[in-house]
Amino acid sequence: MSIFVLGLAAFVFLVIASSLRIAREYQRGLVFCLGRYQGTRGPGLYLLLPFGIEQSVTIDLRTATVSAEQQETITRDSVTIKVNAVRWYSIVDPAKSVIAVRDAAGAVYQMALTSLRNIIGQHDLDEVLQERDKINNLLKQAVAPSAVPWGIEVERFEMKDVELPEAMQQVMAMQAEAIREKRARIIKAEAELEASEKLAAAALQMTANPAALELRRFQMIAEVGAENNSTTVIMIPSDFVSLSNSLSDYLRDKGTGK
Repeated sequence: MSIFVLGLAAFVFLVIASSLRIAREYQRGLVFCLGRYQGTRGPGLYLLLPFGIEQSVTIDLRTATVSAEQQETITRDSVTIKVNAVRWYSIVDPAKSVIAVRDAAGAVYQMALTSLRNIIGQHDLDEVLQERDKINNLLKQAVAPSAVPWGIEVERFEMKDVELPEAMQQVMAMQAEAIREKRARIIKAEAELEASEKLAAAALQMTANPAALELRRFQMIAEVGAENNSTTVIMIPSDFVSLSNSLSDYLRDKGTGK
């Protein structure tokens, strides 16, 4: 009798042990009884009916990151590019992710690749390169609504890298160089215009005051004479020459007593 009791106790223990399930904090267990969905269990410890009457499927609720394989696509302006993208998603309804679709992750992945090619084909190359935030928002809007019936929330869907053909890279480099040269010429022209305006204003002031013009001339002579191995030729105004001759005649007449 004692052996029978011990055997029965061991059998009951094994049955209970095989029926126990543990779901972590980030997991949920979907319970099916004879193939029919009964409910969601977890997190923590839960019990199933033995002998395969109830079975469970464990679902991970954490955010998953999936890199989309490189896609070669054509932009609206007929430029062939290769695009890499990254998708962040999480399961918000475990039951739908198992019952409504066979492979939820694979379905969303294929839909993301299709949306990526379609969105890129609707935009020019410049938009793809310069308006990434806009493209990323369009990618998310294209994928997220379709994933809701499958119990999946697409958190982000963004382009990671855009690879251009070598010929297009050379053309863009030449374009960028031309733009930089254009900016440099504009800046130089603006500087010359400003300098000419300043010189014109200075000329007007000196015209109103001849003494200032002569002082500026002497200043220039002093600056030139400061350099080594230089010869300075001074052009004296005729007024100064006439004044000097008059002074010399006056002094000569005074010395002779005339």
